Amino acid sequence: MSAIQANPQPAVFEEQAALIGADAERPKPRRSGRLNRSNLIAYVMLSPMVVLLGIFVWYPLANSVYLSLFEISFYEDPTFVGLQFYEYVLTAAKFWNSIWVGITLVLLVVPAQLIVAFLVASLLRVLSRHTSGFLKTTIYVPTVVSFVVASIIFVFIYRERGGLLNGVLGWFGIEPIAVLSNPDLALGGIAVPALWIGVGVTTLIMLAGMLDIPDSYYEAADLEGAGYFQKTWYITLPLLKNVWLFLLVTLVTATIQQFELPLVMTQGGPYESTTTPNLYIFNQFKDPTPYATSFSLTAALLLFVVLGTISALIFRFVKSDKAIDG
Repeated sequence: MSAIQANPQPAVFEEQAALIGADAERPKPRRSGRLNRSNLIAYVMLSPMVVLLGIFVWYPLANSVYLSLFEISFYEDPTFVGLQFYEYVLTAAKFWNSIWVGITLVLLVVPAQLIVAFLVASLLRVLSRHTSGFLKTTIYVPTVVSFVVASIIFVFIYRERGGLLNGVLGWFGIEPIAVLSNPDLALGGIAVPALWIGVGVTTLIMLAGMLDIPDSYYEAADLEGAGYFQKTWYITLPLLKNVWLFLLVTLVTATIQQFELPLVMTQGGPYESTTTPNLYIFNQFKDPTPYATSFSLTAALLLFVVLGTISALIFRFVKSDKAIDG
């Protein structure tokens, strides 16, 4: 004790202590109070959305998971079977075939749709107002056509005898092709109307993203002597990153769940080559065998897991970011 008293603190420490003491005595702004009030307002504003999500999303999902653990029959009481139906679905070759068909349809539709939409949006951006408005209306028209109507239209186009496609091929001396009856061509035949219907909305969303890019960026690039491809590569594509992410997630999840087109055009055939996951689940649900409801419910939950995994991977590799400062 005497040794400590014999070594007084240096003067600089005493000055720091005095400053700390002065800071402690200085009245602090009421920042924590404002933060708490801001947080409370945020919670109040979010509460309706949280309640709606709980009622329409989380409760049905939790209840579906619970029911998937039972054998459900319209004529008998439910029987607890645990994970038995998950084993049935995961070992069903047709379920995995439907997942592969859905992924193949995504590969056929989504890249082509993004490329076509980008090129059309780039053209619309530089056209005059009246010409751009006419073309935007024209390209959006297929969007208002229902999938069922589009399916019927393209069934007639693909007809082996009297169809528009084979009529055009006949001008070049090519033999008629039965598109929807060929297992190698049927899914491609379904991808065309899917692309035709979806490209309008995709183009308008991409055009909106392009119009948000300040013209000063392109003007500065012009002063540096940049060409079209350089401006596209270094300005347009990076600043559309968030638009790409949104379109990629929505298009992938919507395309893999395509239902109306294969149902009307091919009924899932030939040889299950166009049976998408939702069509497979629908066919299982209406199957007359007992407990088809439990099987289709479990398959739907596993499809939810597949879609969630794909979406998570897209978010993982294409991270959203603030594109423009200010």
